[in-house]
Amino acid sequence: MKILVGLSGGVDSAATAYLLKRNGYEVIGATMSIWDKDTEFGKSLKAKGCFSPHQEQDIEAARKVAQNLNIPYYVFDCSKEYKKIVLANFKAEYLSGRTPNPCVICNSTIKFDALPRTAKENGVEFDKFATGHYARIGYDKDAGRWQLFRGLEKKRDQSYFLYRLTQEQLSKVVMPLGRYTKNEVRLFAQKAGFELYDKKDSQDFYSGEISDILHEPPVAGNFVTTDGKILGRHTGIWNYTVGQRRGMGIAAEKPLYVLEIRPESNEVVVGFEEDAGCKGLTADGLSWLSIPEFTEEADVTAKVRSAQEPFKVHVTPLPDKMIKVDFLVPQKAVAPGQSVVLYDGDMVLGGGFIKETYR
Repeated sequence: MKILVGLSGGVDSAATAYLLKRNGYEVIGATMSIWDKDTEFGKSLKAKGCFSPHQEQDIEAARKVAQNLNIPYYVFDCSKEYKKIVLANFKAEYLSGRTPNPCVICNSTIKFDALPRTAKENGVEFDKFATGHYARIGYDKDAGRWQLFRGLEKKRDQSYFLYRLTQEQLSKVVMPLGRYTKNEVRLFAQKAGFELYDKKDSQDFYSGEISDILHEPPVAGNFVTTDGKILGRHTGIWNYTVGQRRGMGIAAEKPLYVLEIRPESNEVVVGFEEDAGCKGLTADGLSWLSIPEFTEEADVTAKVRSAQEPFKVHVTPLPDKMIKVDFLVPQKAVAPGQSVVLYDGDMVLGGGFIKETYR
């Protein structure tokens, strides 16, 4: 079997290629190029991110991995689709007062779609596509569905970012690292002789200022309390996200948190920690993965951030393909635009984009 491995220049994808070749598969390496060289991005960059002008360094690291394993290696330009889909969504969401998660959009539309599709269009033949994600894939014969599960090392689990993958995508994907710990993966990379075996994990999507991507002039507005009292001025709602407690420059008796962003009035609502708890949300843009969909109320667990442990929720289907998610315990930093992902044990049921929250 021929397997195309998405090589990022990091230890996880390198270990993935090593494990697959060790297990007898015919491995091909490929890197997606997403940095748009014609933009003015990068002026405020302090460190490397997934979307970064340092991309050539990652490509060179991936090429060395391919050379070490003696496998074919390709670089495919996906920058136009990345700009059209991921960056356009990023900008639209922030300007509408929401907080997007570009990794969720990138995985479903670029990494697991544009990259393998572009490889095939360029004559690269393969049977499966593999990545270094910490998640597991299974198939339920009775249900006739592919299913996604959390990685065994829970603190490394990346299933949250993958809930928008389709049945077709899952049927063609391999994720070997879901059954290993990060330490084990580094040992695999060291055993393979990769120089990057102790390389630090990649940073966030973009390590510069959001304004680099938005290219929007400052738009002054008010910081307000929940009862309408004006506490100060800001220069753009896109500089803030729900749950944020730094960078507001407002003197107060104790730390202030962003509670809500109101694009229609250009206001950022702030309050104290005791005001920051969220009791639930509504979500739209639903993507069902391991099950067809929710048709009746159910008690499951959920994540509203990738790094947290799933917590208990009650889900109610709503009209217009939406759901209402009630939290058994209030949660903080629940931001519209981010994703809520639902679980049954380790299995990813599906999820959607947070539309509204309520306290």
